[in-house]
Amino acid sequence: MDRYLSAPQLARLVRGGTRSGTGKGAGDTPDARPYYRALAEAVRGLVLDGRLAVGVRLPAERHLAEALGVSRTTVTAAYDRLREQGYLESRQGSGSRAALPDPGALGTDNPWLASDDDGLLPLHSAAPPASALLGEAIEEAGRAYHRYALGMGYHPAGLAPLREAIARRYGERGLPTRPEQILVTAGAQHAIHLLMSAFAGPRDPVLVESPTYPHAIDAARMRGARLVPVGVQEDGWHLDLVSSAMHQSGARLAYVIPDFQNPTGHLMADADRAELVAAARRYGVTLIADESWAEIALDETARATPLAAFDTGGRVISIGSASKLWWGGLRIGWVRAGAATIRRLAGLRAAVDIAGAVFEQLVVARLFERTEEARAERRRTLGASCAALVAVLREELPGWAFTAPRGGGSLWVRLDGPVASSVAEAAAARGVRLAPGPWFGVDGTLERYLRLPFTQPPAVMEEAVRRIARDPAGYRPCEPLTPTL
Repeated sequence: MDRYLSAPQLARLVRGGTRSGTGKGAGDTPDARPYYRALAEAVRGLVLDGRLAVGVRLPAERHLAEALGVSRTTVTAAYDRLREQGYLESRQGSGSRAALPDPGALGTDNPWLASDDDGLLPLHSAAPPASALLGEAIEEAGRAYHRYALGMGYHPAGLAPLREAIARRYGERGLPTRPEQILVTAGAQHAIHLLMSAFAGPRDPVLVESPTYPHAIDAARMRGARLVPVGVQEDGWHLDLVSSAMHQSGARLAYVIPDFQNPTGHLMADADRAELVAAARRYGVTLIADESWAEIALDETARATPLAAFDTGGRVISIGSASKLWWGGLRIGWVRAGAATIRRLAGLRAAVDIAGAVFEQLVVARLFERTEEARAERRRTLGASCAALVAVLREELPGWAFTAPRGGGSLWVRLDGPVASSVAEAAAARGVRLAPGPWFGVDGTLERYLRLPFTQPPAVMEEAVRRIARDPAGYRPCEPLTPTL
């Protein structure tokens, strides 16, 4: 059924509300100048606050002008401004409807850009905005949701359609997989925590890359494990170093990111993957392969075989996530392993979390049907942001060195001194939150590095770097940290 607002209804909403935290209403009279801007801002606020639902048809310009007591030209100008901002869609013969803009088209004025209350530009996070495919998937999931309400709602290993979709995608990537080999989790971080709980104990050596994903370090430390860092070099992994670390440390568990490694962006070659699995087999090591970024290739030729495809003895456990390809707010991840390991993990999970939310799993199952569309969308949007970030860095901070990756979501930047923490501190004072290199290391090293994600729109990247680049000579070298024993 077509939904619409009459002119008096919209006029009442515009006059009556002041948006919480995102601006002001248009007021009771057209005294605000220019009034068309105030009117557009009020309608925009109604959409963002959810008081004006996306897809609802707005009244004709003439009728709203009469209801507000203003000229039609004023309302026309307000509607034009809303269209430019992406909050109004108009089609010949069907009127104008409330909409939400493409996140990639927004700049630093995006009211939902900052993830914290401090309002800083969030360049500490490599989380991309939601895919444009999300809305349709939510609608489709909503139409199927009622059928699942007939049951208990608990699916400890994950909803069957989603497990089937994940298994099918592994098959398409060259790794035949059965649904019983999949456990759905509340994101990749939840999966890492489960695996550390299952395979690592106090004082157990756990091999990790350096640099690596900070929350994997946290998960291992929560188990009291002893971290064994192996450096990822400027040109990627040196497998002889990894193999030596396995042998010398006695580690029985290793956490690796072979696909667009976070934060360096390196993609492990198939030959190195085969060598890594062979070393794990030789020294009795279980490999946790985090594939959260595996689908985010900026260069379509940047492909690699899943690490588990080189495994014949259950040595590789894979982790995936919906957050990079579709949206982090869905909180859906998964583990791929042998069926017995999956049953063990499901039992372990039940102690703190019986099962995941059904609706989000239905949404992701629908999104898997359009994986290639999502990958193309990310190539376009993240590719544009990466190009903008590279260009502005070379213009504003030519002394900072980096290699543009073929995928993933960030640049691993080598600074011109051990000043990463100083840069991050100064950037925060200029309205930008950064992730300095030591966040990604085990023992306070990596002060010469900074992770700069390109998951925000180009305008945000450019503005952030220009703020960072003010007075670069003022960055102070940091004293080396003493490792905590």
